[in-house]
Amino acid sequence: MSIDKDTVGKIARLARIRVSEEDKETLAGELSGILAMVEKLNAVDTKGVAPLTSVVQMKLPMRADVVTDGGIPEKILQNAPEHSAGFFVVPKVVE
Repeated sequence: MSIDKDTVGKIARLARIRVSEEDKETLAGELSGILAMVEKLNAVDTKGVAPLTSVVQMKLPMRADVVTDGGIPEKILQNAPEHSAGFFVVPKVVE
């Protein structure tokens, strides 16, 4: 697939970047080269190849999913500008 100067102009407008007329020809060649490489990748047979997220197979460490209250409500409430009866006090937003 070949990219022309008009297509480069449309892409630049969509990306909201300013491209001078002199640079459009250069960018058209570069974008055409990139698309040619992508077309080559489409020819590669990937049947039977499992998708992966990393070249190193590893499992993420898991921890127990335990609900805790933190055990330090007094320290947490010290960060609040105002608190009452163990809760944060906030302005009313619904009338």
